[in-house]
Amino acid sequence: MATVSVRLDEGLVEKASIMGKALNRTTPKQIEHWAKIGEIMEDNPELSYEFVRQAIIAKAEKEAGKLEPYHFG
Repeated sequence: MATVSVRLDEGLVEKASIMGKALNRTTPKQIEHWAKIGEIMEDNPELSYEFVRQAIIAKAEKEAGKLEPYHFG
């Protein structure tokens, strides 16, 4: 993956640093996470944040091979 340097507001970077530490992410990874959520929310304004969050978790579980079959009823 190519990387690019960008200028960001110092307050945003500081908040990302704090949240990243709390969630075991680096500052750049926290900003990427927020950007991913923002992109999904803009593309799908009818979805709730919780739905988007669960979809991201489900995708990560699938990629890790950790899905379990769902049994109806």
